[in-house]
Amino acid sequence: MDEVRMIIIQIEALKADKKFAEAIALLQKNISKYSSDYRLYEELADIYLFSWESDKALAALDFALSLNSESATWNYLKWFILLSEDKVTQAIESLEKSNKLFWNNAEVLRNLGWAYTMTKQHERGIIILKRALNISPEDDLITEDLAMALIWFWDVAAWNKLLKKIWKAPSAHI
Repeated sequence: MDEVRMIIIQIEALKADKKFAEAIALLQKNISKYSSDYRLYEELADIYLFSWESDKALAALDFALSLNSESATWNYLKWFILLSEDKVTQAIESLEKSNKLFWNNAEVLRNLGWAYTMTKQHERGIIILKRALNISPEDDLITEDLAMALIWFWDVAAWNKLLKKIWKAPSAHI
């Protein structure tokens, strides 16, 4: 495993523990040594996004893009920034590109399906969310997003079935 990948694993562990200051410190320590590796800038952008610092996140993402113009992560993270700026159409375009680069990635598909649902393209969103759930059948976030899309589409029977799965109580009545 390459050294940058090992650093990213450490950063991911720190982010999971919500130790963002430590993750940024680790990035700052290593970014000068590996300044040409776009993945470190993507990690930095991810931390800034979580901290609601979209300007800093966008700057880090743009730099990552200058290093790797086909960064699927860049397109995936960019959708959050665009969505926060109410640029839903552009956000969907960014997710579509990420989907082409990260083919069959359940998380990308979940967000793409949800984005289409948000734009009242329910059928398209539901189809994409079902595809994501087929790829990752135990993912509760996908299941919940699909359940919400179904209720908005008035498919109450399918919604009920999914909610029972989420609650893991087959005899639950909704």
